[in-house]
Amino acid sequence: MVSHRVLGIHDRPDYKRDDVADLRFRALVSSADWAMLPAAVQTRFSKRLNEGASAVYIGRVTAIQYSRLGFILAQALRIVGAPLPTIKRAGVATVVTVTEDQTSGGQIWTRMYGRTRGFPQVIHSVKRFSGPTGLEEYIGCGIGMALAISVEGSALVFRSQHYFFEVNFVGTRRYRLKIPGWLTPGHITVKHFETRPGAFLFTLELSHAVFGTLVRQDALYHQEML
Repeated sequence: MVSHRVLGIHDRPDYKRDDVADLRFRALVSSADWAMLPAAVQTRFSKRLNEGASAVYIGRVTAIQYSRLGFILAQALRIVGAPLPTIKRAGVATVVTVTEDQTSGGQIWTRMYGRTRGFPQVIHSVKRFSGPTGLEEYIGCGIGMALAISVEGSALVFRSQHYFFEVNFVGTRRYRLKIPGWLTPGHITVKHFETRPGAFLFTLELSHAVFGTLVRQDALYHQEML
């Protein structure tokens, strides 16, 4: 007698078991530092995503501050894809999606911020696990930055180390130029920490050695879907 069985998701060749963790972020900090993070943060940054799948985080911007120069800079950077938030108003809805990037072996991060009128602002970047620090963020137009990752208290922290400009030629050849510090907008610090079960705060700060804090944004995310 032939036994027939209905195939489920576990039988698909592209299925990846939930207990197979993504260790790429984990490998960039010491075991002692990683152990300091709340379990929810560890899980969030160890999520294994299949090709085409996305993790989605939903929340609201709780605070946004600009210096006069910072606001002008955020608007001027629209010419390279507006990598900084351009909206002065707090309380707007925000959505972050993380999708596996099969081309670079990294992750595509898409941040969306609502507006009272018109289309939301959408910011795209790719986190690539390469470069001198092991992690870099590419925003497009040949521009990216090397990131150092650390654990401070219960927060996972990303800090820019330097900016670069790269040119890709036909094939696999890539030329990169490190941008001098005096030509950059300053240092970016991003912090991610759990505020309560199921909710986390994402803070972004751009500061300059001469002009101080240019931009600071806090956003609280409270829902996650796959």
